[in-house]
Amino acid sequence: MQLTETHRPTLDRALEAIRSRAYWSPHPEHPKAYGETGAADGLAAYQALLGSRFELDQPGTDGWTGAEVSPYGPELGVEYPHPDLDVLLPAMRAGMAAWRDAGPETRALVCLEILSRISARTHEFAHAVMHTSGQAFMMALQAGGPHAQDRGLEAVAYAYEEQTRTPQGVDWSKPQGKRDPLELRKVFTAAPRGIALLIGCNTFPTWNGYPGLFASLATGNPVLVKPHPRAVLPLAMTVRIAREVLGEAGFDPNLVALAAERPGEGIAKTLALRPEIRIIDYTGSTEFGDWLEEHARQAQVYTEKAGVNTVVIDSTDDYKGMLSNLAFSLSLYSGQMCTTPQNLLIPRDGITTDAGPKSYDEVVADLAASVSGLLGDDGRANALLGALVNPDVKSRLEAAAGLGEVALPSREVANPEFPDAVVRTPVIVKLDGAKPDDEAAFMSECFGPVSFAVAVDSTSDALDLLRRTVRDQGAMTVGAYTTSADTERAIEEVCLEESAQLSLNLTGGAYVNQTAAFSDFHGSGGNPAANAALCDGAFVSNRFRMVEIRRQA
Repeated sequence: MQLTETHRPTLDRALEAIRSRAYWSPHPEHPKAYGETGAADGLAAYQALLGSRFELDQPGTDGWTGAEVSPYGPELGVEYPHPDLDVLLPAMRAGMAAWRDAGPETRALVCLEILSRISARTHEFAHAVMHTSGQAFMMALQAGGPHAQDRGLEAVAYAYEEQTRTPQGVDWSKPQGKRDPLELRKVFTAAPRGIALLIGCNTFPTWNGYPGLFASLATGNPVLVKPHPRAVLPLAMTVRIAREVLGEAGFDPNLVALAAERPGEGIAKTLALRPEIRIIDYTGSTEFGDWLEEHARQAQVYTEKAGVNTVVIDSTDDYKGMLSNLAFSLSLYSGQMCTTPQNLLIPRDGITTDAGPKSYDEVVADLAASVSGLLGDDGRANALLGALVNPDVKSRLEAAAGLGEVALPSREVANPEFPDAVVRTPVIVKLDGAKPDDEAAFMSECFGPVSFAVAVDSTSDALDLLRRTVRDQGAMTVGAYTTSADTERAIEEVCLEESAQLSLNLTGGAYVNQTAAFSDFHGSGGNPAANAALCDGAFVSNRFRMVEIRRQA
């Protein structure tokens, strides 16, 4: 394989991008970028997978399992190999030495070849992501395709940079005055920790999965992929491509393997405590993330858990733009993003705007009207909302209406193409920040299309509540609107002290719940919502250790 000629320029450009933080992506977002027949070919390839056994030819298969049902209604009918861990895990370790000895550059280039082949099948992946996560097709294509691939490449770039910070070898000489100098030959090797376990999530199987997968693989570790049982297919496709590329490059395909579980098996807990597992990447509930951090002591654990994302609304010089931006952020993928705003903190005496002073009630009513206008057409609503990913989200949405005064009721949206899809518009509920019962509702995550318009006594009180929310519950994102330089500095100080990523005064086409690879950090690793950021040096550097061998020169 001509990996250097094909992929070294891309690696160099990625290294430049993580240093400059400028916009760059080698993976096109537009559906037509994949050729005239790309869309039809991708759909046909996806449909060919349905109702079949997903062969991987990996050792230790003791049966078959699979029960995925699309949030849009259809059963996928795909069966996956179920692993005998006592056979599979030793087989995965067998190829480690050769993969380690290949060095950081070769590993990075093999990873880029895997990503290149995934990119070529972006339309196929889009359907797989859509029908396991409930994302609308365009979002599944972009977030599940090029944006996920960008995050994988970003992890490879950081892994390469951290591993090559130390030279591979050096001739060391220390002068000894009149005596002969001390001379040693020193060799430094990035030694992998061991098998990495990727525990996939239901909502963003590739976007949240690729950073950990490629960070571990690029640093020399085998990766066992344990998908969410409702979202196996996109990661199974990834594993198949990775195994093909590894084999063609002369490495053991078992460096990447799949661990699909039987219904109710709970294999993640079993795997997490296996001594062979030395790295764990997890996206999901706080409860299980905390359990992993507490009990999987033999592993380096990277978690992205739940948080309560907050927007402080103090004032704005673009009232219409603020409402439009927030309406889109609340609606995208039915609020089923770890970055979607939940709590909107609004002074009860109102705010100043370019359209004149607006009371708390007016701001909430105008935001509700903006969301209703955005989603008034069912075609547009389906394209933005997608489908509710599981029944738990629907239950939370229905229960939220009983927590306070409903400013915007949720409505059911029919999807003509998929009549069984559960599609709902967001609900906005008014709550009072001074009432303990209301605080109990808005101070915990309500994942899904639910937002709380929280009345506070002042912007100062909003900042106190913001600080307490981030410190106690964590936040993946914070947003704020203000025309005051002093208030802006005060909000920045809260976010700097509590390690929360802040977006200020967004009124155009950039949204608080979207981040760009190579430039934006997803999470900070500094508050309870996540113990790692996607992606920085800390996300990759502890997946290997530098081992030194010295010889007398």
